[in-house]
Amino acid sequence: MADNQSLLNRKNEATPRGVGVMAPFFVERAENSELWDVEGRRYIDFAGGIAVLNTGHRHPKVTAAVAAQLEKFSHTCYQVVPYESYVSLAEKINKLTPGTHAKKTAFFSTGAEAVENTIKIARAATGRSGVIAFNGGFHGRTMMGMALTGKVVPYKVGFGPFPGEIYHAPYPSELHGISVEDSLDAIKLIFKASIDPKRVAAIILEPVQGEGGFYAAPAELMRALRQLCDEHGILLIADEVQTGFARTGKLFAMEHYDVLPDLMTMAKSMAGGYTLAAVCGRAEIMDAPAPGGLGGTYAGNPLAIAASHAVIDVIAEEKLCDRANWLGQQIKETLNGLKASVPQIADVRGLGGMIAVEFNQAGTSQPDPDFTKKVQQLALQKGLILLTCGVYANVVRFLMPLTIQENVLAEGMNILAEAMKEAQ
Repeated sequence: MADNQSLLNRKNEATPRGVGVMAPFFVERAENSELWDVEGRRYIDFAGGIAVLNTGHRHPKVTAAVAAQLEKFSHTCYQVVPYESYVSLAEKINKLTPGTHAKKTAFFSTGAEAVENTIKIARAATGRSGVIAFNGGFHGRTMMGMALTGKVVPYKVGFGPFPGEIYHAPYPSELHGISVEDSLDAIKLIFKASIDPKRVAAIILEPVQGEGGFYAAPAELMRALRQLCDEHGILLIADEVQTGFARTGKLFAMEHYDVLPDLMTMAKSMAGGYTLAAVCGRAEIMDAPAPGGLGGTYAGNPLAIAASHAVIDVIAEEKLCDRANWLGQQIKETLNGLKASVPQIADVRGLGGMIAVEFNQAGTSQPDPDFTKKVQQLALQKGLILLTCGVYANVVRFLMPLTIQENVLAEGMNILAEAMKEAQ
């Protein structure tokens, strides 16, 4: 078997640098919260494939469901020859998402594809074209996804121009001095200076910003957005691609709020590592596009649909929402306990198991991306996989499987503590 260095050399020759790769090693196998590289070295996975593996690597029930489906058929294209499992999963999603109103669900392949389609649906339903998003938001790498995304480097550099009539407002962050009132005032200014609210189809936001730094939307923001949308006939879109399927201690992050979205996107952990995304929304809104206006060759792949059925069962059977809350509490307690010895820790935050630690230069309010990167690199050398995020690249986010073993969690947090102390 090839070693890591020879595979790196081949990668650099065969694939473009634009596909950035964090780890200097290649995975050979994985199980729950651990993986092993081609040279046999073990790593603890605190990244979860960027929030895709809430149920862990190769959960036996998910694997069994995919294997059983593989014995039947792997593809027909749902739009050519449909299958019952697609319909029954849509029924489950319609029931499990917040609100008792009539809903419909369509399946796609990736989170970005779900976002693209939710904008299509919103425009078809309202007859309007404008969309308001937020600074720091991440909505994908497609052209519309990039237009909505509120972070330039590395996602938007060199790729413009982007689709028009996309406007950005600041996202609230107490740490960075941005209040809910600031955000709402910015939207009102957009209405006065940039676009008539009667031409705005939707406002889209992540209930907890993912790439932006794991900032949870304050309840008062969500209520005010719902009121603004109702006042002006605008649709409210919750992008739950990263927050969904038990990560925040609820099946969906919008369950933390007392208002309902009109449309929701989801992907990542909904299929335990298989390629699946969805848009769920009010039935009358979802029916706005004409037949043929939605879909995709691989959308709602039957293997991924089977995996998602199993994921939903595992979340319920193993009480992963409760597990997420427990996990988040353990991480917060550990990080808060390190503040005295790691003065770079500026903030520890998050909902459920969606936790982040933000680093500033010691004794200042200046972001410290260099320290953050060093912590990540030292941890990786010690066998712990971490992800960074944030507009200033000064945040470490925790997205380990919710099924992580307690001893592996403790081992990983010990490695993190060592890395933070050595990075000073």
